[in-house]
Amino acid sequence: MDAANAALASYLAERGTPVHLVGHLFDEQLLKNPALTAYRVARPLGSDLLGHRSLERRGWAVANRILRSNSETRVVVNGGNCNFSDINWAHAVHRAWAVSDEGAPVSFRIKHRLEKYLNRQRERRAFTSARVILANSNRTRDEIIRLGVPPNRVHTVYLGAEPRWRAIDDRVRAAARDSFRIALDRPAIAFIGALGHDRNKGFDTLWQAWQKLSAIVNWDVDLLVAGGGRALDSWRQRVSDAGLGQRVHLLGHIATVSQVLAAADLLVSPVRYEAYGLNVHEALCCGVPAIVTATAGIAERFPATLQDWLIPNPNDVEDLVRRLLLWRTSRASWKEHVRPLMHELRARSWEQMAAEIVAIVSDAPSSKVACA
Repeated sequence: MDAANAALASYLAERGTPVHLVGHLFDEQLLKNPALTAYRVARPLGSDLLGHRSLERRGWAVANRILRSNSETRVVVNGGNCNFSDINWAHAVHRAWAVSDEGAPVSFRIKHRLEKYLNRQRERRAFTSARVILANSNRTRDEIIRLGVPPNRVHTVYLGAEPRWRAIDDRVRAAARDSFRIALDRPAIAFIGALGHDRNKGFDTLWQAWQKLSAIVNWDVDLLVAGGGRALDSWRQRVSDAGLGQRVHLLGHIATVSQVLAAADLLVSPVRYEAYGLNVHEALCCGVPAIVTATAGIAERFPATLQDWLIPNPNDVEDLVRRLLLWRTSRASWKEHVRPLMHELRARSWEQMAAEIVAIVSDAPSSKVACA
C-alpha cells in the first residue's frame, strides 16, 4: 500500500503536478521533490484505531482548502481512511478479511474485533460515495461490487514493479547467503509477513508443515522468516522448544527484504486473506518461485502452467507439506517455470501503473463540491 501510494505521488510530482500528502509516516527521500507537500498526522500510542479520526479530519481539511482554490483538484483516499467522494484507491477490503486471531490475548481480540467492525463500516460508506474506485486485483474489485457499488465505477489496476526487482545473480546470492550463514548448496525457503497475534499471514500453517517436514530424515531445507510483531518472541520460543533454532531463522522486522529473497529458493505465502500480495510480486520479479493461497489477488496473475503453486486451503497443513516436497524434488525446474511470469511482471513499471490511474481518473467526473 505504501509503495503504491508513493509511486503515484512520485509520478505526479515528477511531472510538475502539485501533490499534497496526508498521512502518519512519509519517506523522507520522496519528500525531497518540491512539488510534494506533506501533512503529518499523529497516531497516539502508535495505534491506527486511535489515529483514524485525526487522519480523516485532516484529510477533509486539506482537500477542502485546496479544492476551494482549484476546483480541478482530484482527491485520492485509501479505503475507509477518509470518506471523500472522489477517487478511492482500495488496497484491501475489510468485509472480505475475516478475523483470524485464535489464541491471542483477550484484550487483543476485543480491540481487533472493534477495529474490524469500524473499518468495515467506514469502507462501506467510502466505497459507496466514491466516484471512481481503483482496485489492486479483480478479487478486490469483485468484493467492492458486492458492497453494492456499480461495476462501472470500479477499475482493476495492477501494481507495478521496481527496476531493482530483477533476477538474482550468483554474486548477490552468495552475499545474501553469507549474511544469514546459510551454505550456498543448501536449499532455503522464505516467509515474509507480520508475526502478530493476527494469524492472517498463515505462518502458523507453515510452522505446522515445517515440523512435519523436519521429521523427515532427508529434509535439508532452511527457513528464513522476515517479519516483526507482538507474537515474535513466542514464535522464537516455539522454534527453540522444537529444537529447530538452527534450521528456522526468525529475522524479525527487516528493511532489506530483497536480501531475504536473494538468499531464498522459494517464497511461501499461505495467507488467509490478501487483496494482492506485493511480497509475492517482488519475489516473482526476482525469479524466485512462490507458493501462495489461490484466493490472494496476486494468484490471478499466475498462468495455467503454474496452478500447482496455488494453495486451495491455507489451513490444510498436509497439502502444504505435499507441495513443499514436490518443490524440493524438482526445484531446478521451478526456477525455469517462473521465468515467463517474471518477465511479464517486470515489464509493468510503477510509472505504467501510475499512468493508467491518471488515464482512468481523467475520464471520470471530478468533485466540484467540498465535503464537510
